[in-house]
Amino acid sequence: MTHTFNNELALRQRAKLAFPNGVYGHQSIARLSPDYPQFIARTQGARLWDTDNNEYIDYMCGYGTNLLGYHHPKVDEAASKQQAIADAATGPSPLMLELAEKFNDICEHADWSMFAKNGNDATTICVMTARAQTTKNTILIAEGAYHGSSGWCTPQPSGVAPGDRQHQISYTYNDVQSLLDAVNQAGDDLAAIIVTPFKHNAFTDQELPTQDFANTVRRLCDTHDAALILDDVRCALRFTLGSTWETLGVLPDLCAMSKSVANGYALSVVTGNNRFRDGASKIYATGSFWFASASFAASLATIKVIEEESTIDLLQQSGDRLRSGMQTQAAGFGYSLRQTGPSQMPLIAFDDDPKSAMCNFFFSEVVKRGVYMHPWHNMFISGAHTAEIIDETLIRTEGAFVALKKKFG
Repeated sequence: MTHTFNNELALRQRAKLAFPNGVYGHQSIARLSPDYPQFIARTQGARLWDTDNNEYIDYMCGYGTNLLGYHHPKVDEAASKQQAIADAATGPSPLMLELAEKFNDICEHADWSMFAKNGNDATTICVMTARAQTTKNTILIAEGAYHGSSGWCTPQPSGVAPGDRQHQISYTYNDVQSLLDAVNQAGDDLAAIIVTPFKHNAFTDQELPTQDFANTVRRLCDTHDAALILDDVRCALRFTLGSTWETLGVLPDLCAMSKSVANGYALSVVTGNNRFRDGASKIYATGSFWFASASFAASLATIKVIEEESTIDLLQQSGDRLRSGMQTQAAGFGYSLRQTGPSQMPLIAFDDDPKSAMCNFFFSEVVKRGVYMHPWHNMFISGAHTAEIIDETLIRTEGAFVALKKKFG
């Protein structure tokens, strides 16, 4: 497969001047092999094309935003129709109310909902609501967890004042004793424990929660009159139509959702129970585009597709097919893969590869062959990743294993 980058390299040179230090965020070339395109020309289904017309089967799906696949016709049609009559208007359309009622219905814990644009908006609203309701300040946050890029949660310390992190205590995910120690340290000032549905920190293996850990988070929040905030930004609607910890029988007080909730249209959701309704009504949170109605239409259409087309089951089936195929393929070349987390959000690493040299080389070879997989961030399966797409992927990764064997033996 020919992989040319003439247009891409020219764009990168322009980006060095146009942006502070080239493309930033997820697509920073400092964080990925130069074989990954930074600029994307078009998308469709489970595929994307870069500016040199190289085609890729995409396992990042816009970093999780396209649950059904790029440009799902029913979602795009609903959004387009609404945008044609009213989108970013002076006030919201009635679709905002309809969507709130829908989330209140499908989420077992939810009595009310709010909308914003990004996951960071939603997690911040949750934290503000917890503090407003409890009149306490301290938030417990798992070590290495990502909850957004605002001062209180950004993983980079530059530009962050010490006061932004003043009322935070860290704990170790899935470690009950660590959680108990953090609660004791907070004393009478515990406002909330924020937790992700499973551990999906970058650069490390994913880890599913134990039932004991999830139960303990819920019990401690009840005992100390604190909020259980579920940061469901990455996971929402992938495992169940509701908050993800419903699968464990554990309900949050406040839940932040985004990414997949409108299949590529900018939207985030905060859901909460009546205990925190007053706190939510006291905070001030808004944005110029938060009432834009095309995203509400897209979200309603997305949920309808999930309900009607058994999308959640299909995601798991496709994820399992990829996981099994990759494991068998690796074994055939004498390698042992370490695949962690749920198969719908795969992360793939190599055993006996402490410095990730094999991993980084392998995924560079994979992307050259037209499969966009990530070496250190969890990936995403979409509804467009059919069995045929998975099988096509495995044909392409075969060549990457051949290259890996040639280099590492």
